[in-house]
Amino acid sequence: MATLQASISAISRIPAVIIPSTSLTISYPTLQSLVSNFQKNLAAIGITPHSPVSIALPNNLEFIVSFLATAAQRGIAAPLNPAYKQGEFEFFIDDVKSKLVVVPRGAVSKGAPAVKAARKFGVAVAEVWWDDRRGEVCLEVLEKGGSRDGVRVESAEPEDVALVLHTSGTTGRPKAVPLTHRNLTKTMGNIVQTYKLTWEDKTYLVMPLFHVHGLLAGFLAPLQSGGTVIVPVKFSAGEFWKEFIKFRANWYTAVPTIHQILLKSPFPSQIPPIRFIRSCSSPLSPTTFHALEETFKAPVLEAYAMTEAAHQMTSNPLPPAKRKPGTVGLGQGVEVAILDADGNEVPQGKEGEISIKGVNVTKGYINNEKANAESFTSTGFFRTGDQGKKDEDGYVIITGRIKELINRGGEKISPIEVDNVISSHPAISEAVSFAVDSEMYGQEVGAAVVLKSGRKVTEEELKKYVGEKLSKFKVPNKICFTENMPKTATGKIQRRIVAETMLKGDHLKAKL
Repeated sequence: MATLQASISAISRIPAVIIPSTSLTISYPTLQSLVSNFQKNLAAIGITPHSPVSIALPNNLEFIVSFLATAAQRGIAAPLNPAYKQGEFEFFIDDVKSKLVVVPRGAVSKGAPAVKAARKFGVAVAEVWWDDRRGEVCLEVLEKGGSRDGVRVESAEPEDVALVLHTSGTTGRPKAVPLTHRNLTKTMGNIVQTYKLTWEDKTYLVMPLFHVHGLLAGFLAPLQSGGTVIVPVKFSAGEFWKEFIKFRANWYTAVPTIHQILLKSPFPSQIPPIRFIRSCSSPLSPTTFHALEETFKAPVLEAYAMTEAAHQMTSNPLPPAKRKPGTVGLGQGVEVAILDADGNEVPQGKEGEISIKGVNVTKGYINNEKANAESFTSTGFFRTGDQGKKDEDGYVIITGRIKELINRGGEKISPIEVDNVISSHPAISEAVSFAVDSEMYGQEVGAAVVLKSGRKVTEEELKKYVGEKLSKFKVPNKICFTENMPKTATGKIQRRIVAETMLKGDHLKAKL
């Protein structure tokens, strides 16, 4: 069961996937057949072992089949946010050295950003679509790039890298995280065990499949248990309850932002039976925890995860075991230690860096020796970059971030990336971005800027400028103008000091 193909149930008689937008219900045998046929198509266009395949698709059957077939062919799936701008696609396609970029039907004729990015590097582009008449996911290479002739159909091995995702770093350059079949299947098993998933469970997917949260917890783990995954194209508060009830879902996993949206949106007078609600990827406030349990009459289980751990590391357990608001629970199939700067475990209750060890953890970043040296201890623990402690029962409490990433509703944003874009504006002399507290998203992007002498630009103009170069979630919610940036004696701008100074100076008052 240490490969994706082998770990997905082969005996379950209930639907594997339901696609509400197309009224498709896909059985487990049909899913296996679709993946097998698509794998043959990938082999026919020259996808060999270790070939990176960038997948720029929304949540749909085409994504599911493309991903699973790439992994089955011993290729490396590299899912990308289909809403990225061309420059963002260029970075990721170049960084993993993609051999193929998979896009929706019609993307080539429309000159979609992913297509333009692929052209820049001479990468082959294939459109995919569901053919209802033929009952299959079709693939057609419309731009050959460096594609090659057909190769043989492969059988995946446990140590093959099946997935590469990027996680932003404080250096400004996102780090590429390779995850093997063994890493992924171990996490899938951990999640199944944590929540006692079975063929009787149906989950409603609200997270994007290009995100490790949605892919592992919302999709792959339920398939290992033989359950059903309901896959809308994207989350819609207006459709959530109608489809949740229609397809008899009994659990879902989401970031706190989505939980808050559901609490603020209309919901049915009679809430359907929900076995549990899972929250992950961003801190869940105790207030939201209690509101969810009271409103939806279901236990809320907060978990803690990272891309480097193939998602889940800890979770609060199901009843009758204790679940504690304000904690992220206990280690689930992983060893959790709180370490000091020297890599030694600190006494119970004392703060340190949350560190983990387990089969699900990546062996290291791609082409980043510095990050690997900093992230792994001599005893094999991975340093998460989060500060925390364990309570008297061993439940993990996160007390702050050691790194400077901005965590907006589970989306990790590198402040350096935002700095660079703002600073490229002709009117800007200096720019520093940082996290500001947000009731809705946990954190939002804030920024402080210094104008060049004699130049003018408004806050809205700057936001528009950034929005043309970066995804919407990376655009600062608030930009404040200052004449001087707080600096150290050596003239170095310190992000934390800038943030504290701006906030204390009441530059950022709005409740974001």
